[in-house]
Amino acid sequence: MNLSLKTALSGAALLFTAALVTPVQAEETSATLSQIEQSGTLRVGMSTFAPWAMRDKQGALIGFEIDVARRLATDNGWQVEFVPTAWDGIIPSLLAKKYDVIIGGLTITPEREKSVRFTQAYSHSGVQLAASSTQAKAKKTIADFNQRGVILAVRRGASPVQVAKEHFPKATLRQFDDESQVFQEVLNGRAHGALSSSPKPEQEALRHPDALFMPFAEPLAQGDEGFALRKGDDALAEEFNEWIAARQADGWLKARHDYWFKSLAWEAQVANP
Repeated sequence: MNLSLKTALSGAALLFTAALVTPVQAEETSATLSQIEQSGTLRVGMSTFAPWAMRDKQGALIGFEIDVARRLATDNGWQVEFVPTAWDGIIPSLLAKKYDVIIGGLTITPEREKSVRFTQAYSHSGVQLAASSTQAKAKKTIADFNQRGVILAVRRGASPVQVAKEHFPKATLRQFDDESQVFQEVLNGRAHGALSSSPKPEQEALRHPDALFMPFAEPLAQGDEGFALRKGDDALAEEFNEWIAARQADGWLKARHDYWFKSLAWEAQVANP
């Protein structure tokens, strides 16, 4: 076979292959977005922990993440369906297609990026420790808490677990599914401190000034939160990134974040913050 004919055939084969592959790839990257558009409903996976997401006195969901998901859906002309999920199962449930996206204060980490596709960051937080005024009143440094016999409470599957292991490898970790259980363990005198994403530790210390104090002025770790999607949902990720950029530019995300994270004005809406 001469070179020119071979080259022509190779080019034709490549064009034929591209014609076969490209539509499939395009369909894969837009499938979830198409399904949302067809159903008119965005299914959001989330886990309850104040002030990200919680129940008000009437049982309705409120919180920063709830505001974000509702505004996102409204701006796109969709309804929103919330799917409350235990934190340690929130990524597996996304991969099992029980919902379309996680909007739940999920910190972007290299380990999580192996499983999911993150949008750009829409929120920024840190991990802090609130300590027991009775069990840990003399403890002021990381070394004080990094000792055998020290008990720290954390939420199972959340990023503070890794932070606790890195900073306090000698301490014993007690893990709970619900954020309220984490701090109740400290308030009940069964743990020296609780690690959680800000502003939960700071707000709990404000609520219980006689029982809790903040030993560290600076966060133990800084974090960026993003929406989590399934790998391949590129069209949906682009849609969400455009929305995040727009809401950052007009100040809406900052205003809602300040309301939920820098004040306790919302507490009157809930029975047990």
